[in-house]
Amino acid sequence: MFMTTLWGGRSPCLGSDDMNGAFYVGAAGLHSQQRALEVIANNIANMNTLGFKRSEVRFAELMAGPSALAGAVGSTSDGLESLGGVMAQASSPVFVQGDLKPTGRPLDVAINGEGFLELLGQDGSSMLWRGGAMKINADGFLAAANGMPLKTMISVPIDASAVTIDRDGKVSAVMSGDLAAKQIGQLELVRVKDTGSMTSLSDGLFQPANPADLMVAKPGEDGSGVIVQGFVEGSNVQLSDEMVTLLLMQRSYAANAQVLQAGDQLMAIANGLRR
Repeated sequence: MFMTTLWGGRSPCLGSDDMNGAFYVGAAGLHSQQRALEVIANNIANMNTLGFKRSEVRFAELMAGPSALAGAVGSTSDGLESLGGVMAQASSPVFVQGDLKPTGRPLDVAINGEGFLELLGQDGSSMLWRGGAMKINADGFLAAANGMPLKTMISVPIDASAVTIDRDGKVSAVMSGDLAAKQIGQLELVRVKDTGSMTSLSDGLFQPANPADLMVAKPGEDGSGVIVQGFVEGSNVQLSDEMVTLLLMQRSYAANAQVLQAGDQLMAIANGLRR
């Protein structure tokens, strides 16, 4: 998490390239930590957003090749690469189960375990959803609160009442004039081979990088979770964990700022030398 600079075993004289390198390494570290701070701030801001999944930033080392290290501090004569700073890679959501909160509404559903409900986007694309408040849209289909229907296209008759959703995803309702409930549809869950490749969107939606990687399963089978009616899933953000990470990022940001300050001081010394 903290930026580290590797120094060689020798003590070469400091030149302008060395001091310029300190500026670039420090700037790369500042940019990376700033990106991480933005991700943490977004996690905290969405702590009370239903179905929100916290994101985390992964750091990668920037390696400087031999040509860029000619005469630089930490370079070695054998041409080995040396660390040139760090960079923040794209943030990825962490799909840890959030707490299930009861609502008592029959069209509220949550997934206890792995899997997503698949919604049909306006352009026909697949949108993945961890559940929440559902409704019957203008066309009579079960849909998310934003109006996107389930890809299974479950039609709810106008005279239907007492809609129930079982743990295995079976949707039933009582029709006018009937005493017993009849099945009107079946919810399906999809699992993603690589959840880290998904893109996080608004309204608790996720877009898979490759729809071909989606694996459809009945709730409770093939490692998928079960449906819980009358519940919604809260966010998986833990404020205490985010605050600790925030403090670490702030300290790392300050450490990179000191690298720039040290480079500036060395440059001032070099400019003040007299022949």
